[in-house]
Amino acid sequence: MTSPVPEIIFEVSEDEIDGGYSASAPGYGIHTEGETVEEIRGNIREAVECYFDETMPRPGLIRLHFVRDEVLSL
Repeated sequence: MTSPVPEIIFEVSEDEIDGGYSASAPGYGIHTEGETVEEIRGNIREAVECYFDETMPRPGLIRLHFVRDEVLSL
């Protein structure tokens, strides 16, 4: 039996033009979107459950890394 994945990290970014959020887990090819923070959290859980079937070890934690761009003008 393979050891469990300790955690999976999702990079979550907000679409500043159209609104909503997109999330992806680098190294796993898992991507999802949601209109609100609550929706993106639920969609991430669902995407992880779909990706890791019963033959694969599931992560113990899902970590969300919110990425935010800031633009400074001179």
